[in-house]
Amino acid sequence: MARLRGGAAAAAVVLMVIGAGVTGCKKDSIGSSEPAETVAGGGGAALAAVDSLAVKGRAPKTGYSRERFGTAWADTDSNHCDTRDDILKRDLKEVKFSDGDCRVSSGVLQPDPYGGKDVTFTRGRSLVDIDHLVALSDAWQKGAKYWDASKRIALANDPLNLRAVGASANRSKGDGDTATWLPPDKGYRCTYVAAQVAVKKKYELWVTDAEKAAMKKVLSGCPGQKLPSGGNPTAAPERFHAN
Repeated sequence: MARLRGGAAAAAVVLMVIGAGVTGCKKDSIGSSEPAETVAGGGGAALAAVDSLAVKGRAPKTGYSRERFGTAWADTDSNHCDTRDDILKRDLKEVKFSDGDCRVSSGVLQPDPYGGKDVTFTRGRSLVDIDHLVALSDAWQKGAKYWDASKRIALANDPLNLRAVGASANRSKGDGDTATWLPPDKGYRCTYVAAQVAVKKKYELWVTDAEKAAMKKVLSGCPGQKLPSGGNPTAAPERFHAN
């Protein structure tokens, strides 16, 4: 993608593109603190990126299990904290720890991005989940069943694909894609769908016809929505294994 250059005229274009996506969409920092990409002179990168995704039918779920994506919350970034605690630290406010600065004991989602209300997290209670934005079962049926274990483990632990959310709304999602489930909080839908597009693009997962149409419908309502970037590499370290 070409970078904009050339003083005030280019700056004006950038401001117009970014401004187009502000109305009706909440800001978010899924996956990375790096700046997201924008496309000059057209829609935001998230809408444009939908057309880069391969379209195929959903493959059978045969052979799927959570274990095919490795042990839950593996420390693939080698920071000595498991992935679940990494995401809790990133997404919660008023965080408290039970040991140093790793094991999160409590905090608050302000607000839950899916339901739009504040949710208090206390370890051992099930009010906050860590959601795979692209569900692992959905990924399995759209390409991941053909990957090696290293790539599946990477997807399951990639911050780009993970978000702390209220358990109540999340458990209505199941393994739904954009065509079958969207967050109840309509103000978060642009951010949510853009993140799914980013994950599917990064990992070369395909979408169904219905899923692509649903993605474009949501993102057409916020044409300046940015495409998230960053996260972890698409291959986990060799010490990790999956069944």
